[in-house]
Amino acid sequence: MTSTDDLRDRSAHHRAAVERVREHVCALHTELTRWDLVTWTSGNISARVPGTDLMVIKPSGVSYDDLTAQDMVVCDLHGDLVEGRHKPSSDTDAHAHVYRARPDIGGVVHTHSPYATAWAARGEPVPCAITAMADEFGGDIPVGPFARIGDDSIGRGIVRTLEGHRSPAVLMRGHGVFTIGATAKAAVKAAVMCEDVARTVHLARQGGPVERLPQEDVDALYHRYQNAYGQ
Repeated sequence: MTSTDDLRDRSAHHRAAVERVREHVCALHTELTRWDLVTWTSGNISARVPGTDLMVIKPSGVSYDDLTAQDMVVCDLHGDLVEGRHKPSSDTDAHAHVYRARPDIGGVVHTHSPYATAWAARGEPVPCAITAMADEFGGDIPVGPFARIGDDSIGRGIVRTLEGHRSPAVLMRGHGVFTIGATAKAAVKAAVMCEDVARTVHLARQGGPVERLPQEDVDALYHRYQNAYGQ
């Protein structure tokens, strides 16, 4: 196992990369408040530092208005502090587990956005009833198991739930939203879109039953969006 001292040495060697990720992760937190995905100091974003066994994550309990790049905390992929003047987020172990289990993941986001968290409180997946869901999530947004905060239990639930799913979002039961992405920005986008479709489908259900799109249409829409949409 790599020692924390070794990781500190590697952190110094990769100083430029670490500082770039700190700045990027700090800036991305403004998107959480911009899209009303968090309240007070809740929620967090992390990103893997490319070429290292390190991650950068929001500090615990620091106001979004006060966040600076230097407030971002550097940890190893077991959640141990490597560098930072604050304690890391209470969700650090969950994020770290996702990175250990999924080398393809470069960013993780956690929010308590109200509509999506309401589905999580009911323990109910958001059904893929609109094209925006098919495009972004490739199906329903699944529900993961309830797990207490403080160790990697949430991370294990995230990984197990998303195995075999195209969705980059999971509703952790009784808790909130976790999203993943190849980059931290992609994970933030997934969090924004998760709240948007959770709200839309909720509003639709106020008028009556909502039918899931046929699977063949979901597959076709997902393929088009992922492979042909945009520039």
